[in-house]
Amino acid sequence: MPFSLMPRRRFVSSTTGSIRIEAGLRDRVRDFIETMIRTEFDVALARPRYARQLAASGGGAGGVSGHRQGSRVRTLTGTFGKTEITVPRARLKASDGATREWTSKSLRAYQRRTKAADALIASTYLAGTNTRRVRGRSRPCSAAQSDTVSRVWWKVKTDWEAWNARALADEPIVRLILDGTVVRVRLDRKATSISLLVVIGVREDGQKVLLAVKDMGGETTEAWRTVLDDLIARDLRRPEFLIVDGAPGLEKAIAAVWNGVPLQRCTVHKHRNLLGHAPERLHEEITADYTDMIYAATAEEIEERRKAFIRKWRLRHRAVADNLEEAGDAVFAFTRLPPSQWRSARTTNAIERLHEEFKRRIKTQTVLPSADTAAMLFWALLASGQINRRKVDGWQTLTMTVGKPPIDLAA
Repeated sequence: MPFSLMPRRRFVSSTTGSIRIEAGLRDRVRDFIETMIRTEFDVALARPRYARQLAASGGGAGGVSGHRQGSRVRTLTGTFGKTEITVPRARLKASDGATREWTSKSLRAYQRRTKAADALIASTYLAGTNTRRVRGRSRPCSAAQSDTVSRVWWKVKTDWEAWNARALADEPIVRLILDGTVVRVRLDRKATSISLLVVIGVREDGQKVLLAVKDMGGETTEAWRTVLDDLIARDLRRPEFLIVDGAPGLEKAIAAVWNGVPLQRCTVHKHRNLLGHAPERLHEEITADYTDMIYAATAEEIEERRKAFIRKWRLRHRAVADNLEEAGDAVFAFTRLPPSQWRSARTTNAIERLHEEFKRRIKTQTVLPSADTAAMLFWALLASGQINRRKVDGWQTLTMTVGKPPIDLAA
């Protein structure tokens, strides 16, 4: 068949097709939102449009009656994009004769963006980009003008300040994980390293929750004492178990406020310390012995291998044995707990993963604007849901009492 006689086909570019899909979706979204609001409106007036109110109904909820007063057009921006919706208006009259304008519970007064759109802007900013890039990444929802980003970020800051001052009396915390991380910030126009001191709590149901993140100059006893005193002032209950990285300043601060609470030193940090006290040619052998000891199946086996480790390395390389003995029972405090909890109680991995994720998010900004910004960003990554926190292993037995302390080698 000659080309000129072939039936013509309509070719639509992929771009044009995508635009039509987006437009169709926005129309459906607008219809859905308007239907939802109209349904809420009819319930408030106790009758649909053009229908009489039943005399026996006594008006809407609580004896409220009213009259329709046209409608207004509102612009709403969400993750679906920007759309114009028609919102009905009415004056409601209560049984006491007072009148008021009807307001929707689904669409708040003066609301221009959905919470999901605000979360998109904030999370994009928190991902380590600047205002200009936020506008580019958020262009599909047309929500991220520079003033909009500033307003959303100001709301984040307000929530951050409220979070720092919240009471902790109702938090059923049974375990704390404490550690610090170093970040680079700008102080007096110079790049300076500071420590963010972070406290994670574990509730009775096993859920991890961020309790504190403070910007400090370092991990000194005074710095950690400031963090702990603030938690106590906000009525945090005395924890039943503590997990730390072994920093001496932190342990001294804990002894001053919670003396007697079982303290677990991170076994991963201790492993690194042991390797640091031996030549590289012994690292593989030390690791094998240490792993067999820490990951033994029972408390009795752990104690037996602990004694064997110290006997062996006193002869092989005394600095390794001395370093393990320096920590005392703190490296083995997890054996006081039910075995189902050992995996989550041996290390500070839960908080270390947060540190790693935080640094991954801010790697595009080698130096953060200020110390306050660094702490707020850390909190906001969790508050915005960008980092998920699962329950700790063995959470089913968290409410069980702490068992006996490990056997003392000196006995």
